[in-house]
Amino acid sequence: MQVTDVRTTPFADQKPGTSGLRKKVPVFQQPHYLENFVQSIFDSVPGLKGATLVLGGDGRYYNLTAIQTILKMAAANGVTQVLVGRDGLLSTPAASCVIRKHRATGGIVLSASPNPAGPTEDFGIKYNTDNGGPAPEKITEAIYARSRAIDHYRIMQADAVPLDRLGEQRLGDMRVVVIDPVADYAELMESLFDFPRIRALFQSGHFRMRFDAMHAITGPYAEEILLRRLGAPTDSLLNATPLEDFGGGHPDPNLTYAHALVDILFGTDAPDFGAASDGDGDRNMILGRNFFVTPSDSLAILAANATLVPGYAQGIAGIARSMPTSQAADRVAAALNLPCYETPTGWKFFGNLLDAGKVTLCGEESFGTGSDHVREKDGLWAVLFWLNLLAVRKQSVAGIVQEHWQRFGRNYYSRHDYEGVDSAAATALIEDLRAQFATLPGRRFGAYTVAYSDDFAYTDPIDASLSTNQGIRIGFTDGSRIVFRLSGTGTEGATLRVYLERYEADTTKQGLDSQTALADLIRIADELAGIARHTGRDRPTVIT
Repeated sequence: MQVTDVRTTPFADQKPGTSGLRKKVPVFQQPHYLENFVQSIFDSVPGLKGATLVLGGDGRYYNLTAIQTILKMAAANGVTQVLVGRDGLLSTPAASCVIRKHRATGGIVLSASPNPAGPTEDFGIKYNTDNGGPAPEKITEAIYARSRAIDHYRIMQADAVPLDRLGEQRLGDMRVVVIDPVADYAELMESLFDFPRIRALFQSGHFRMRFDAMHAITGPYAEEILLRRLGAPTDSLLNATPLEDFGGGHPDPNLTYAHALVDILFGTDAPDFGAASDGDGDRNMILGRNFFVTPSDSLAILAANATLVPGYAQGIAGIARSMPTSQAADRVAAALNLPCYETPTGWKFFGNLLDAGKVTLCGEESFGTGSDHVREKDGLWAVLFWLNLLAVRKQSVAGIVQEHWQRFGRNYYSRHDYEGVDSAAATALIEDLRAQFATLPGRRFGAYTVAYSDDFAYTDPIDASLSTNQGIRIGFTDGSRIVFRLSGTGTEGATLRVYLERYEADTTKQGLDSQTALADLIRIADELAGIARHTGRDRPTVIT
């Protein structure tokens, strides 16, 4: 089989964001576009020649095409072995699991996570290191630098590798091992959670759930774990067949895009528990009967109850949360005398803390929760954690959350997303906020007085690396916060995220609707940032 050096020229737009390189499918389909980025990985990451790599994705449109190209390029660049999920499928947390279990040098994960899929929709690619987590900034910056100077890539001329059957094949001198995408991950979950107790919950006849896989990657994982290993009834699963276009839906597990599940849990004769996961399986939404659990509360509740779960029965080392995530987890950490770390958004920032044993649980407000079992957020893991708690505590979801608020107080919290905003307008909004820093402290907005305003910066406590410009924070003297941040997960225009938080210790005032409780802060956010003026929007695209 012949290896060819193909001449190419750089593309200017291959800078990875917080979750790798994400673009529309037609962008990736440009001649040399995917190949340039993949070769930049091979040129920038040390140790890939002679290595074992893990490869797979969420099954979205262009997944199989990209995998065949990457396999041929891996063979041409001297990779010894690639473990690839059957049919090209691997959830993002499962990819991390496989990398760690099989001691791979790293992995290439193909996903645009919760973004829509299809011939004109989104695609993504990222590199994960040998700890199973997303590459840190020093690696992604090196990949980007190489992509701006690349002049050739190497690829093997060969037929497509069949990926529909398990076992070993050859591509030149490279072994291609097609693996069951679910087996290693399911085995790990069974080692962490009390499967017999959860199985008894389903067999009791008094418990019903619905899990919405949103026609994305977690369908096969849910079928194996929830149905076959835990004995949940077949009608517990919705949209469990992965489709290249996710059934035309937006596989983001929130109140807006998972509306079919929300309607069931807030409808008549609602089941006891509802959950959903996203395109690549790393996010989750948790619902009870007529009850929504915010991701921030979910992290705090899992931390407060961790010792009830076998895998965490000895206690946890600490908690980490992204800066925009509510401070509910901080209150649990303080009560349990645990360290709590505040990091920028992006799961890669948790990796050093997890590897150093500083934290056990971590989470982001963007529906991502995880632990030290892998180095990615993990949607189905969070669902199993909640099922384990429900089986042990024998309370409703609402009962568990409300009892938590009574003990720790409630952090009213919401995120307002303005999607597809003109990039220049979004940047101008952020710059206008920065220009107000000197005059904001001490300024009053109704009952609220500004205590501080800054642009969040983070010095990693493990390697001392510095990350700046991670989000505008406006803090008030009562502990309330407004955070403004431009998201790096979209592929079109800019997404402005506005995070609003207010603490309430009075148990008689903890039952308000979040938007009602945060109404003054919502008004102040628009006054401070001129959201309507800059974006032309009079309401958010999504409220969570």
